[in-house]
Amino acid sequence: MNMKLIAAQDAVASDGVKAITLANDADPRKLTLTGVERIDLNFPKFTDGRAFSQAFLLRRRLGFAGEIRATGDVLVDQLVQMQRTGFDAAVLRADQDLRQAQSQFARYSGFYQGDAVQPQPRFGAAAATTGIGA
Repeated sequence: MNMKLIAAQDAVASDGVKAITLANDADPRKLTLTGVERIDLNFPKFTDGRAFSQAFLLRRRLGFAGEIRATGDVLVDQLVQMQRTGFDAAVLRADQDLRQAQSQFARYSGFYQGDAVQPQPRFGAAAATTGIGA
């Protein structure tokens, strides 16, 4: 999965898709997702990570297949974790460099743990067939 990165000045509030904005203290399980194509999750401060949990819940437990977009105080350093928790688009804070943001994904190309995108741990299949960890 390639994360779509959007410079702050290029962000469009309404681009013709059925989108909803979810406050970072709202429970995604109470949403009606029928027909929703995009959900915008807000990071009011980079230290507030509740949107990570919301994205994971939407993607893994609720099976939302549309776009989950990070908005607000989005920093380059957060992008890899955003992608791993289910985000597939991010609007960067105005002072963040788009080129530097794109390079983050090459820096971290693999993970041992499963995540929202790839639930199976890297060695999960081998452990299951060999009986390791059973």
